[in-house]
Amino acid sequence: MPGSDRAARHGGHGWLDANSHVVIVGGGFSGALMAINLFRFGGPRTTLVERAPERLGRGIAYGAAHPGQLLNVRAAAMSAFPEDPDHFARWGRDRADAAPADFVARETYGAYLRETLATVRAAAGDRLTILSGEVHAIDRLAGTARVTLAKGDTLAADAVVLTLGNLPPHAPPGIDPAALAAGVYIDDPWAQEPATGLTRRDRVVLVGSGLTAIDIALRLDAVGFEGPILALSRRGLAPRRHVDGTPPAPGWTETPDMPLSALVGRLRTDAATLGWRAAVDTLRPVTQRWWARADAATRGRFLRHCRPFWDVHRHRLAPAVAERIDAMVTDGRLRFAAGKITTVDPHPQSALIRWRPRGDHDSCDTIASRIVNCTGPQGDVLRTTEPLLRQLVADGMVRPDALRLGIDVDDGSRVIDRSGQAQTDLYCVGPMTRGSFWEIVAVPDIRRQCADLSRRLSNSHWIGEGL
Repeated sequence: MPGSDRAARHGGHGWLDANSHVVIVGGGFSGALMAINLFRFGGPRTTLVERAPERLGRGIAYGAAHPGQLLNVRAAAMSAFPEDPDHFARWGRDRADAAPADFVARETYGAYLRETLATVRAAAGDRLTILSGEVHAIDRLAGTARVTLAKGDTLAADAVVLTLGNLPPHAPPGIDPAALAAGVYIDDPWAQEPATGLTRRDRVVLVGSGLTAIDIALRLDAVGFEGPILALSRRGLAPRRHVDGTPPAPGWTETPDMPLSALVGRLRTDAATLGWRAAVDTLRPVTQRWWARADAATRGRFLRHCRPFWDVHRHRLAPAVAERIDAMVTDGRLRFAAGKITTVDPHPQSALIRWRPRGDHDSCDTIASRIVNCTGPQGDVLRTTEPLLRQLVADGMVRPDALRLGIDVDDGSRVIDRSGQAQTDLYCVGPMTRGSFWEIVAVPDIRRQCADLSRRLSNSHWIGEGL
């Protein structure tokens, strides 16, 4: 139905009532929080659709974690609910003997999310239905959104919320997976065991040096791989560690109104006295507001010049994880390097990687028995192979944001269509909205986004159901 008709139907705000129906596409962290919060705010009947039941309520981050992988944030900051910041800390104390200052296992946090969803599901009755299946299309029929599953079943919905998580990474420049022998290149680091078939004489190259590379290096170590590991990225930067005993510095209260260069200069000045970690943290309260004010050119300059440094200081490692990584580096088993891959040529059961170290003119050659794509999640919906997103883009219901970081949404998480109109029956939350919000990949930001949208859809000013 036309956008104006939909807006009139929902009072121009997308508010629904108890007889309405919301379909949530994706049952990972963001999808589970949407379902939980719609119930807590006394919202409409909800159907949550997840294609991988084993990851329900956890997603890839907490559902594909291996034993020993820790959260990068202390338990005290990991509550699922912004109005109840101690919710996870209480759960961790009672279920896992974890203190608020602990960096608990990701598996433990996944269990917390799954249990919280199960509690709501039991209390919600027919107000919450969870389906195992894959959504292949969303369109509109007779004034209602229609959600079509892969098997052909359809769901009629007054509103659809996309909670798609992160898209798989693209093959890095210079790598043609089809040209390499089977098993040499791993495109999705979470889809298979990276050490399978390797011996201590083999070398692994991790393309990327961020959090994904840290996870894979730790996984290789945990399963007993003894060969050398090279983590290669443009700048060779690795995530920093959390520092205990450092009191938090006061955060910014006003949104910075200055050019990007001046803002970076201010952060450098603050870092000289506070340290980079604390300096970056002081900007956290206003990051989303600053991003919203910045024009496309400023955002682009930030991504090109500042993002790598922001990421390693903003998304830090638990001290125990940092110690394991430091030990691997000291032992010579792990090396971080800055450089650019120029060519990757197939060899029998391996590959010859030619790369140019940053700042050098001469290239280096590295023989790798395994190459693992650790460049991190991508969000360009114009390059995705996901059937649903391809359909939504083709039909004009979804468009990429200006920087192709994800799906274009307005400040109320309403998806903007090809014509530039915000739709009142199609929403998106979570990492795929980073183009509009930037800071939307961590638990504190996603939980706030999910709670705010659930409140608006429910037309509620208070929480009606507690946990």
